[in-house]
Amino acid sequence: MNTHLKTYHPYVSPYDPCQPLLEKTYSTPPHLYMGFQPPNLPQFSPMEALRAGTLWKAFYDPWYGPYEQGKRRQSP
Repeated sequence: MNTHLKTYHPYVSPYDPCQPLLEKTYSTPPHLYMGFQPPNLPQFSPMEALRAGTLWKAFYDPWYGPYEQGKRRQSP
């Protein structure tokens, strides 16, 4: 199963004056995991689509910071 939340470990310099972040997180959009757009996908209403930035619910992916995990994967 694919996950939309990815992590990586950046280079940490021995001369870095600040406490380094050992792991960073980023989000990948759901359309990367669809080979094609299936027919008859559920759609947002026109006003919801303007707020979400997409017409199709399957392509909606709100971005939340790594400290807001409880809010992830909610529709507008």
